[in-house]
Parts: sequence; C-alpha cells; structure tokens
Amino acid sequence: MLRKTANTKKGTIIFLEHESLILQNNPLKDPYIRTFPVYLPWQYNSPRSRHKRFPVLFDLAGFTGSGPGRINWKSFDESLPDRLDRLISRNKLTPCIVIFPDCFTALGGNQYINSKAVGYYADYLTNEIIPFVDSQLKTLSSRENRGCLGKSSGGYGALIHGMKYPKYWSVIGCHSGDAYFDFIYKTEWPGVLTHLQQFRPNKAKVTNTLKETQSLNEGYDDGRIGKFLENIKDNSTPSSRDVMTLMILAMAASYDPDLNAPNNFRVPFNLETGACIPTRWSKWLTHDPINLTTKYHQNLKKMKAVYIDCGNKDQFHIHFGARQLSKKLSSQNVPHQYEEFDGTHSGIDHRLDISLPYLSKHLL
Repeated sequence: MLRKTANTKKGTIIFLEHESLILQNNPLKDPYIRTFPVYLPWQYNSPRSRHKRFPVLFDLAGFTGSGPGRINWKSFDESLPDRLDRLISRNKLTPCIVIFPDCFTALGGNQYINSKAVGYYADYLTNEIIPFVDSQLKTLSSRENRGCLGKSSGGYGALIHGMKYPKYWSVIGCHSGDAYFDFIYKTEWPGVLTHLQQFRPNKAKVTNTLKETQSLNEGYDDGRIGKFLENIKDNSTPSSRDVMTLMILAMAASYDPDLNAPNNFRVPFNLETGACIPTRWSKWLTHDPINLTTKYHQNLKKMKAVYIDCGNKDQFHIHFGARQLSKKLSSQNVPHQYEEFDGTHSGIDHRLDISLPYLSKHLL
C-alpha cells in the first residue's frame, strides 16, 4: 500500500466553474455549466514563486469517468494528487498544473472529439477550457508548455488531439487508448445485440417486413436502442452488460452521428440479424488512430513527446492495436516512446510514474 510520507510537500486542489457556449443546446442536454478540479503544485503558492508561471497537463478521464472522480481518495493506492505530490517532491516530475476537465455525458463518457450526436468536446477543450484556464491561473500559455494524457477513452482523446489539434498541445500520453477498432469494438457487438433484444418493440415478433428490414440494414434503430437508453436513465445499479452496451452505443454516437436518425446516430450492424453494414462500419474506421496516422502523422511529428503504453493482457485486446500503432508510427518516422507492460486494462495508474516524468520534462 502506498501512502504519502510525512515529509512530502502537499499541492492544492482548487475548483473552477466554467459556463460553456459550445455545450449550450448540446444534443444530450448535458450541463453546460461545469465545475472541474485543478491540481496546483506546492510551489504555486510559495512566496518565491509569486511571479512564476507553470506548464500545464490536461488529464482526460476514461469512459464512465470524469475529472472530479480523478482526484478521489483510494484505499489501497495513492490518489492522483498524492502521486503528483510524491513525484514532484522527489524531483521526478516537473512542477506543473494539472487540469481534470469534466466531459461526462448522458451516454456514460466521452471520446473528446466533435460529434453532432454527443457534443463538440474537442472544441470545448481547445477553444474554451484552455483559454479559460490560462485566464484564471499562472500558466505558461504557449502550446510548448501544454500537454494532455489519459487512459482508455482518455488515451484515445490524447492521441486524437495530438493528431488534429497540434497548435494546442506539444506532448501527449496514451495509456491503453482505443485503437484497432476491428478487435476492440467489433467483437463486442454480438453481446450488445443480444442484450438489446429484450428491448425489441415487439418481443414476440422477429422483424421481417420489407420496410423494417431495409431500415435495419441501413443502421437505424427500430426502437430497442431508444428503450434501452430510456431504461438506463432510471437505473441506479446498471449491470456490467448495461455499461458495455451503453459504451458501444456511445461510440456509435461519436463515430457515426446522424441527426436524421433515431437517437441521432446509426449503428454498424443490423439489430435483428447481426449482419455487418460495411458502409456504416467504414464510418467507425475513419476514427481509428491506426488509420488516422496516414493523414495526421506530420502533426504528430510536431509533438515534443509522444508516449504510448498498454498492458499485454488488456481485456479489450487494445495491446494489439497499440503494437500496430507503434509500428505504423515508426514506419512514418514519428518519434515516440512505446512500452508494453505485464498487466491488464485495470489498475494501471502506477504507469503514471513513468509517463508523467517523461512528458513533463518536455514541457519546459
């Protein structure tokens, strides 16, 4: 069990409230006024640092998580603020401000991209939260002194931001971030489709009319997804299958939004037969980091540091995607640090002891 030692200097957690114009009228009716925590290193309030400005790291939470949850106390491990205190006190981490943005949605999480069905969260972070933070805190406001990192969906978000928004970030860190969609998402759909059967509009009847079949073949909901989403709103104890189904549907809303479709998105499988719909699945693949590097590898070369790691027993098989991603980046001459460790997708905050020092030293 790791615990803060008595001589570790303690940073400060503050909370900032921001009213977003970008998230107003978002399609999920999620809050547009959000309060999020910020970690300030102990040096921030030191009299010697009265005029000193600090580099900034954005920590992007994984699916079902959000910024406020990232600072929670832990029973058998360090909290993230405790970890930051320890690394800074031991001179392993450059003193920096860490932002924990709240990007939670009614679909259970976020991929930190712009989606007509979820909201414009890439714009929210880059166009609103970054300048807001710079206006409120003693930050080094250049992109040279700013980075982002995350795990799982947060790691995916960090990768995408490095690729598409290099003018805002100079370092990115990806812990077990979504990559190789054919492995990590496609294989989850049979379980999702089976779970959704209980919400079929007419449980006693298998859909077979020409009109219904054509609609399902085009990735439209016949009502079962809508019923599931309504059901889960009132479910305070969702099962693991509920959460997995919600997550996959959140990905559909992120990768294939369609405001003319029920629920504002389409799905890549016929809900009744399970047949893959290639035109819809191709929409997903355009968001796969492995494919995106072809278009955006030059932007990744602008990064001062790119860190990627993954456990070799990841439950979602993301290690295969991470291996492919690293090999592709190497073939494109994109400098990066890739590490594969003995572990799964869970309980991997200890990897921050490696990524945080590596990224922070490139922020100055």
